[in-house]
Amino acid sequence: MTMRDSEPCDVLVAGGGTGGVVAALAAARTGARTTLVESKGYTGGIAVEGGTALHSFYNLWKAFPGIEKRQVVKGIPQEIIDRLAAVGGTCGHAEMDVGYDYDSVATVIDTELYKVVTLQMLDEAGVRLCLNTMLVDAEAEGGLIRSAVCESRSGRERIAATMFVDCTGIGDLAARAGAGYVELNDYPVANSIGVGGVSLEGYRRFLEDSGALRQLSLGRRSGRNGQIVRLDADSAKLPKAYMEQARAIGFAQVITSVHDDYFMFVKLNCKMPVSPTDRDAVAKAEVELRRRQQKAIELIREFIPGCEKAFIARTSPTLCIRRGRTIECDYDITREDVLEGRHADDEIMVYGFHDCAPRLQIRDGGTYGIPYRALRPKGLDNLLVAGMMITTDWEAHMSTRNTVGCMGQGQGAGTAAALCARRGIAIRDLPAADLRQQLVRDNVYLGD
Repeated sequence: MTMRDSEPCDVLVAGGGTGGVVAALAAARTGARTTLVESKGYTGGIAVEGGTALHSFYNLWKAFPGIEKRQVVKGIPQEIIDRLAAVGGTCGHAEMDVGYDYDSVATVIDTELYKVVTLQMLDEAGVRLCLNTMLVDAEAEGGLIRSAVCESRSGRERIAATMFVDCTGIGDLAARAGAGYVELNDYPVANSIGVGGVSLEGYRRFLEDSGALRQLSLGRRSGRNGQIVRLDADSAKLPKAYMEQARAIGFAQVITSVHDDYFMFVKLNCKMPVSPTDRDAVAKAEVELRRRQQKAIELIREFIPGCEKAFIARTSPTLCIRRGRTIECDYDITREDVLEGRHADDEIMVYGFHDCAPRLQIRDGGTYGIPYRALRPKGLDNLLVAGMMITTDWEAHMSTRNTVGCMGQGQGAGTAAALCARRGIAIRDLPAADLRQQLVRDNVYLGD
């Protein structure tokens, strides 16, 4: 097969998902000619395919009386929320009324408007969008990636760049460039569906009648404030006949929405016997998850009042992962780093959410820092990674992998890549103080 040379760039971002959108925006705004390669025809990744809400822009202040409320993730991630709010695509940062020992806010989004808004922002920033384009290889030598090899219906092409950022979620670029990695396979995969013909008020009654209401957040929904935007259940208190079937199909009970008569996310989980890099095993999981989706609809119709006509209105095009390859980086964030609220001189963001709360929480409703060195793959001088590929420790990863954490990492990685490209230096030669200074100028919160 012949391969053509495509337009070179300063920074190439692989993966236009939750972190990749922000990385590409940050790189372009920092003055780099930026190319974004994404295998689908839209942007957003897990934020629009596999999540329930965006976690979390704030510290866990409500669980710790007397602790100050602080928005700890700002910058480009908050700009996306502002743009969504302007078009009715989010409930905003709605405070949790019940279950605030898990998260203090519920930031629920419209999945389709998120795609529109992020594509518009990328276009405005001058990012070259290579959508519907697969990354198939990387050409690397002597610790430097020279180019990414991509393929689309236009054929196979080589895209040269000075700096690269891997935001693929599964570590495709890093692995093909020769980075070390492990495949821990310590999470289930999922496919989240949107369900129409339903009632959030009916679901709330179902939970309250069972004494199982575990989370409740009220926010803006269909243009009205004070509406239900997030619900979750104490599964042990739900009717036995319902929960036996729900557990059998990995049906998570958390529901979010910004529209009446619509469950934005209904999540079905499935544990694979091998890593989700295995094509044939993924194919079997895809079939199983589709079966589980229909079973979930049957359960909703049977048990939840006001949902007798429920139907699948949206599915993710492929299953979603929580972890694929974990890339060996200069630093591996630990459980203690997260839970003890440790900070570092080279941190590129701070974060205060843990997905195992209230069992595991950052100490005293505080934050911890994600250091720049945790984004630098060993043995490579012009590649950064962001998102689900960092952190081998499962209990640390249960924080760092979450959507808003990935967004913040994306801004740090994209900014660093642009600064390195502009100065003609390797990733380890960029002074952390210079990177942090630029991030603060770009409204990234780095205090605690």
